[in-house]
Amino acid sequence: MCTSIESASYNKLYFREMEVFPVEMKLPFYMMYPTPFLFDDDKKQEKDYEYLKSMYPETAKQILPYVEEECDRMEYDGSMIYDEYPDKLQLRLMCSRIYDKVMDGEEALEIMSEEEKDEEALHTQEGKFSSRRKPDRIRDMVELLLYQELFRRREQHRHRRGRQLW
Repeated sequence: MCTSIESASYNKLYFREMEVFPVEMKLPFYMMYPTPFLFDDDKKQEKDYEYLKSMYPETAKQILPYVEEECDRMEYDGSMIYDEYPDKLQLRLMCSRIYDKVMDGEEALEIMSEEEKDEEALHTQEGKFSSRRKPDRIRDMVELLLYQELFRRREQHRHRRGRQLW
């Protein structure tokens, strides 16, 4: 059985990570407001993302500025990119706008591989177009980069909204 003296001394203690601290123990001032430590993870995550982004293939590095520009344009409160389930048609339209900008730019010829250039030249010389849609690697890469960037921005948005300190 627990006596009243034992329960009173028990009430003066609290448990944290399997250690016992007396309630009367004062914390240093810098430990009273540990909010700067909350932002360290964000900095590490951003640094890690930038490092991995530097290892993208050259084609992806050339496409990525167009993707980031489109995401910047769509990044505002109430934007459809922050919906729980973004509209598939709107995402496809975003991909099409990015793809059109990529292919209109001067870098379009650099982005297309030699095989794609030869295949395109062959199709235009013969005047034939196959009934099957040929795989468009550039459009697929635009779509992948867009979805990856949207995922990253949605995660940042959720993280920022959940951590408002004031």
